[in-house]
Amino acid sequence: MIESKFLQDNVQNIQKLMTLSPLKNFETGSLKQLLRLSKIREYGDGELIIGEGERDPWIYFLLAGRVRVEKNGVAIRRIDKVGEILGEMRILDGLSRSASVYAEGKTVSLAVDTSATDRLASDDERANFLLLLYRIFSEFISLRLRLTNEELVKTKKELEDLKQHRG
Repeated sequence: MIESKFLQDNVQNIQKLMTLSPLKNFETGSLKQLLRLSKIREYGDGELIIGEGERDPWIYFLLAGRVRVEKNGVAIRRIDKVGEILGEMRILDGLSRSASVYAEGKTVSLAVDTSATDRLASDDERANFLLLLYRIFSEFISLRLRLTNEELVKTKKELEDLKQHRG
């Protein structure tokens, strides 16, 4: 992994963040806070980004490349959409990582250290930052839950079809 220092809250970096779908509607001040807790991380093919069972404080926004999500060694999803969030469940529930994430080819992410809120100037900034994160998480989790429900219904229909063809 190649990692930058914590990013600066300059205009150029803020403009780049505004191109990410989950962040495009946020105020400049909120994006400045996010930048102060963020680093750019580059991964090579097959490199571990998130390890199942770990308890680190990082979340990731995919900037380039593709990742494979595995649960108990079984690939359950591939993600290649710029702006997609990785690792949010650990931050929400405080439990260990529920899955592993591996880079497929060169992958670049914006890594946010959610434990580094001491880098923010005040309690109000910390509260605003957490509000920003939870809003982003709730939107993504809602979307993922809807997609999971659709996959579940499709799988149940396929199982019913198989049962009917056997019987």
